[in-house]
Amino acid sequence: MAGGMDPETLSEISHTSAAALLDRVHHSEDPAVVDRVLTLVDREGVDIIAELWSQADPESLPGILWRLYLLRTWMRRNSRSIAQLWSVAEPEATSASAIAGITEIPHEEDIARTADAILSGAFTGDFAVALERAASFTEVIVLGLHIEARRIAHGNTSGAGASTSDSASSNDFSIESADGNASGTSGNKPSKDANTTAARLLHNAANLANTAKVFTAGARLWRQGKLE
Repeated sequence: MAGGMDPETLSEISHTSAAALLDRVHHSEDPAVVDRVLTLVDREGVDIIAELWSQADPESLPGILWRLYLLRTWMRRNSRSIAQLWSVAEPEATSASAIAGITEIPHEEDIARTADAILSGAFTGDFAVALERAASFTEVIVLGLHIEARRIAHGNTSGAGASTSDSASSNDFSIESADGNASGTSGNKPSKDANTTAARLLHNAANLANTAKVFTAGARLWRQGKLE
């Protein structure tokens, strides 16, 4: 539509499409349908989903599905760094680890499998449980980011060393693979680059923490029959 779609129309479409997609898969026993939904972003690109759902209220069905798809994409693209951050944080977050469904220190392929399991579980299992699993997973990574940021800021490079990209919005959990020099330290005194990297990690941690809260709230609303 010239000039963009009417906001009310777009909102109606976003809610209707999210509900229809979730209902369709819940009532399907065809594994091909589940696979098509799971890999929707891979096949169609994130833009089409963003256009439909990214502007929806966070604590709505389209808003939460948007974040679940984004979480899967982020996890698969950054599986190495996330596995490293998990190994840093897991000893301090064992209960969250159990809820997330990871009982041992994960490898890259384990992160990718967990990403698929969380999203597919939202469509084929208990939606609230899937959201709680997503929330627990992100909470562990938030802890890992905080630990790593402290290490970098204090000149300790022995941690995961995950670096962040320059752009990180409330819907962008950007972590790039470690390159061995991400912390930018010199001796025991943190450099300006190290402080910048630590700040970016904390920024990403804050974004993820907010997303975990959305997942937790969504699980509560779903059980109350109020998530639309």
